[in-house]
Amino acid sequence: MADTTITHGQMAEYGFLRGLYRDTYFPDRVVDRGREVLVRLCERIEAEQPADLAALYVLTHAATEEFNALEGEFEAAGCEIETVAREVIAEDFWAGALAYGFADADVEELIAPREW
Repeated sequence: MADTTITHGQMAEYGFLRGLYRDTYFPDRVVDRGREVLVRLCERIEAEQPADLAALYVLTHAATEEFNALEGEFEAAGCEIETVAREVIAEDFWAGALAYGFADADVEELIAPREW
């Protein structure tokens, strides 16, 4: 599904959290909330155009904190942000960094403040 709020072609067509949507363990309504976090992250990167990795990490850390806040919703829905979910989420952060020209970003640093 294309997202009209993201202008970068590659990310506008990107299937955020695809692996979680395919897994019935994760209810779509909760995954949708995570997808919203990633869409907002792309919107912020496009609007603020971070000049360097430090500026990018400020944005990705804020998005990671939003995922931290969603953990309770995952648990209330009978699931959790576990190994599979962590890998899918980290992969999507990495895909965004690459698409926006930050190939030298460290995937662990992108999501450094994670609690999941």
